[in-house]
Amino acid sequence: MKNYLLGSLFCFVLTLPLISCSKNEISGDQNSDNNVLKSGPLVGATLKTITFSGYTWYVKSGNGMGPGPNNWNANNVFVDALGKLHLQIKYSSTTKKWECAEVWTTTNLGFGKYEWFVEGRIDLLDKNVVVGLFNYPTASIGPDGTNEIDIEFSKWGNKNNKMGNFTVWPAQTGYAYSTFPYAISLTGTYTTHRFSWSSTGIFFQSLNGWRTDDTNVIATQNFAPVASPTSLIPQSAEPVHINLWLFKGNAPSNNTSVEVIISKFQKY
Repeated sequence: MKNYLLGSLFCFVLTLPLISCSKNEISGDQNSDNNVLKSGPLVGATLKTITFSGYTWYVKSGNGMGPGPNNWNANNVFVDALGKLHLQIKYSSTTKKWECAEVWTTTNLGFGKYEWFVEGRIDLLDKNVVVGLFNYPTASIGPDGTNEIDIEFSKWGNKNNKMGNFTVWPAQTGYAYSTFPYAISLTGTYTTHRFSWSSTGIFFQSLNGWRTDDTNVIATQNFAPVASPTSLIPQSAEPVHINLWLFKGNAPSNNTSVEVIISKFQKY
């Protein structure tokens, strides 16, 4: 997610159009290998953590940070009594700004299957809202624009764009990223999104309902380059991120708050 280091699912609130972009506008890592920020405007700050789905997650907080850039409020993240993760975009009457939400694992995770169970009409998101389910490198792994695997939901500010995106950023600089947009049209509120990651390939799936099988498919994509697979596919274990943010920092076009619920995340 581009410009992540410069400063940096899901339930549609029923009365609101609820709520992940092209690399130049995407992420929001604090470039930290622990809970003390090492770069950006909040160097030295200690991050809040939460527990969700058996992992400990850092919670982003600060102003003018990527992706976006956006403003991030740790109070826009919470885990409810059922163990579900809530992320919110809300307008603050105190700061007079729209504030977003992001979490990422305190531990690095490597090859395997990554799976998110999401609540909400992700097909009806406002055109400026982004939801991201992805991994992202720390500074010791690689720079922004590398080592990233994304499942994102956004129209990137253009209502005519497709809502879904599968994207792979290469393990090394000098190689292009690969992105695969796909349309989403739901009849229910539950979806499952996953990718299976190995050293030579990444297989993406989005499915209707909470699925443990491969039925009710919305979209799939197999990324398995024959030439230079270890240069094009991330090879290092890295943190997993979940975020809810505004494309280019633009307010929701409908001026409406957003809440996303991730019922469960698992990696195996």
